[in-house]
Amino acid sequence: MSAGKLPEGWVNTTIGVICEVKGGKRLPKGKALLNSKTEYPYIRVTDFENGSVNLSNIKYLDSETFSAISNYTISKNDLYISIAGTIGLVGEIPSQLDNANLTENAAKLSSILGTDKKYLKFVLSSNKTIEQFNDKTTSSGQPKLALFRIRDCDFPCAPINEQKIIAEKLDTLLAQVGSTKARLEKIPQILKRFRQAVLAAAVSGKLTRSFRNSHSLIDWHNTNLGALIVDSCNGLAKRQGLDGNEITILRLADFKDAQRIKGNERKIKLDSKEESKYSLDDNDILVIRVNGSADLAGRFIEYKSIGDIEGFCDHFIRLRLDSNKIISRFLTYIANEGEGRFYLRNSLSTSAGQNTINQTSIKGLSFLLPPLPEQAEIVRRVEQLFAYADTIEKQVNNALARVNNLTQSILAKAFRGELTAQWRAENPDLISGENSATALLEKIKAERAASGSKKNARKKA
Repeated sequence: MSAGKLPEGWVNTTIGVICEVKGGKRLPKGKALLNSKTEYPYIRVTDFENGSVNLSNIKYLDSETFSAISNYTISKNDLYISIAGTIGLVGEIPSQLDNANLTENAAKLSSILGTDKKYLKFVLSSNKTIEQFNDKTTSSGQPKLALFRIRDCDFPCAPINEQKIIAEKLDTLLAQVGSTKARLEKIPQILKRFRQAVLAAAVSGKLTRSFRNSHSLIDWHNTNLGALIVDSCNGLAKRQGLDGNEITILRLADFKDAQRIKGNERKIKLDSKEESKYSLDDNDILVIRVNGSADLAGRFIEYKSIGDIEGFCDHFIRLRLDSNKIISRFLTYIANEGEGRFYLRNSLSTSAGQNTINQTSIKGLSFLLPPLPEQAEIVRRVEQLFAYADTIEKQVNNALARVNNLTQSILAKAFRGELTAQWRAENPDLISGENSATALLEKIKAERAASGSKKNARKKA
C-alpha cells in the first residue's frame, strides 16, 4: 500500500501498531482432537470459510489438553489469519466459538486499537495486503508467514468515522457480489440437468415425436448392441515395438470429457498385422475397458479421425458399428446416460481397485432403436441444444471471472478513498482535528505504550 498514494487525511502505519499479532498452538505430543463435543472447541485452518468459521465439523479438546494450551485462545473480538499452508485467509470468530483454542497454523489479531474490526478485515483481504503476505512468505516445504512479518505489513489508517463508513459500504457491496456469484455458480448444475433431460428425451423418442409423425417413419424397435456391431477388439497391450511404422496409440489421457486432447500422444512401432488389427476408423466407438473410477469405466467415446492412422491401447475396447443401422453419436447418447449407463455400470467387475467391463456385457446392452433418418434428426437436435447450453455456460464462466475480480476491484476503490469521497466532502469535521487519522494514530500509539508499561509493571511485580 505504500506504493500507492493514500487519500488526503489518511496516514500510513503498520499492522503491528494498531493490533497485537499472536500465534495459535499445536496440540501437546500424544494428544488428539475429539469428535465429541466438549467445552473446549479447537479451530483449524480447514474450518475457516468465507470470512468466518464453518461450525459443521469443529473438533474439541479434553480438559487436560485444554489446560496445557489454555493461553492460546481466540476471542470473538479478534480476527484470525492463516499463516501456514494456505496463507492469508482472514475472518471473524462467531460468538459460539468465543475463546476457542486456535491452531498453530493461524494467528490472531487482538487488542485492536482505534480501528474498526471489519475495516481491518477488509484491508487484510485486499490484494495489496495479500501481495505483501506473498512477498513475506517463506517456504521450506510448507509456506509459512512469520508473525513479525504480519506486524510489518502496511496499514492505511483512515479516520475512525470514515473506517466505519467504508466497512458499512463494503459489507453491502460485497454481499451483493456474493449473492450474484452464488446465483451464477448454480447455473452449471442447472445446465447439467438440462443436458440430461435433453438426452432422456432423445433416447425415449419424445424429442422427435413430431418429426417421426410428420415423416411417417416406422416405430422404434428393441435390439441389443451386439446385433449392430460388425467388429470388436480389445486394445494393444504392448508398450513398445521394434519393427514397423510408428503409430499413435491412444490412451485415456488423450481424452477429456470424451473430447480429444492433442499434444501428448504416445507412438509405438507396429507391424502390418498389428496395424491392421488396431487401427481406428472414423466413427468407431472406444469403450473404456478398465479404470479406477467406476464413473469412467464403461463410458463410450466416439472416435473422429484426424487423417493419420491411429490405434488404441488395452484400456479400451473398440466397437465398429454397422453404419446402415446405427449412428455412432446416437449410440453414445444411449450408453452414457439413463438406463444404458445404469446397465453398463452394473456390468462392471471390480478387482484390486480397478473396474472392468468385457465385450460380452457391452454387446448385451439392449435399447430401443429408431430408424436412421430419425437418429440423424435426434443427433442434430441434441447437438443444437447442447451448443446452446455451451454458449450459456461460456457466458456464465466469463461472468463469474468478472465477478471474482469485482471483489478486489471494490476493495481497491475503498482503500483509494473512492467509496467515501463524497462523504468526506460532506463531513469535513468528522475527519479533521481530533477526528483526523493523524490524531487517531497518536492516540493508538499512546494507548499501546501505556498498555505496554502496565504489562511490564505486572511482570516486575
